[in-house]
Amino acid sequence: MTRRGTCNRKREISKTTRYLSVHHNSPLRIVNFPAHTCPLSPPPTRPRTMSPTEITPTAEPLRAPTPPPSAPSHPLHTLPPPFTNSNLTLLTQGAEALVYKTTFLTPSTSCVVKYRPPKPYRHPTLDKRLTKARLLAEARVLVRCKKEGVAVPGVLGADWEAGWLVLEWVEGWTVRRVLDGWAEGVAKEKSGEREDGDRSREENILDLMGRVGRCVGKLHDIGVCHGDLTTSNLMLRIPDASPSSPTDTQPAPSSSLAGEITLIDFGLATQMIQDEDRAVDLYVLERAFAATHPAAEPLFQEVLRAYGESYKGARSVLRKLEDVRLRGRKRSMLG
Repeated sequence: MTRRGTCNRKREISKTTRYLSVHHNSPLRIVNFPAHTCPLSPPPTRPRTMSPTEITPTAEPLRAPTPPPSAPSHPLHTLPPPFTNSNLTLLTQGAEALVYKTTFLTPSTSCVVKYRPPKPYRHPTLDKRLTKARLLAEARVLVRCKKEGVAVPGVLGADWEAGWLVLEWVEGWTVRRVLDGWAEGVAKEKSGEREDGDRSREENILDLMGRVGRCVGKLHDIGVCHGDLTTSNLMLRIPDASPSSPTDTQPAPSSSLAGEITLIDFGLATQMIQDEDRAVDLYVLERAFAATHPAAEPLFQEVLRAYGESYKGARSVLRKLEDVRLRGRKRSMLG
């Protein structure tokens, strides 16, 4: 044994741990145990070293990113009869309903199907009651507007138990798409990419805004509030449209804006007679112009001018609109 090993052994034996041992009816005794023979301390152990082959990785290996899911080629929901999945085209999906383009009764009759699927997060009885009430309310408003001469899609059929409503297909462009095309033309003129347009195009867009104001005024005159009056829910119907006419996904016309303004999407419509509701309807449309079409915001004054001349009580609604604007600005300032 080397000299260093002998010194370590002596130092280990000399280390003692003092323990107190109390016996019954006996005085306190001090018992000394060597450190390596102490019954309460574990024997000294050396840390075990692991070889590189024994180390297992804890993190998962890197994998190639999965591609994003492609658009489904089939409808999101299975529509009840008499509709089939063969000729369904999904147009839009909202919070309450899905809107499809299909045919109804005959292969040449294009229509829009507004389907309200069951909501699994609601009680089945409550879900059926809400679906029936909302579907019937929308159908009644559309029938009333059609009877009073307001340009809206006609109701072709409904089934409140199955949750679908069939409406007339409106061929044309949304006013939002028309205004976007007009704003692009104005931007190109300012940048010099296109020659200055003639006065006829400005007159056409102002005439379109006048038709929008008169259409909204006629709706309010019969006591109906749209509830979601935006440029996406205003359609420019193409006169004498054929099945091969362009759809809203194609570019909007740049010069000719002839056609009738048609209101769509009456899911939030209510029948009322209060000027406050009419003013809120106009305020929503004004905010849509400001947010979606900043370049076309000055055109909204033409909408209000035509609205004020559309029916007898329009002037009082425009005065109420000033109060609604003040409340809206105060809310935006306070957050």
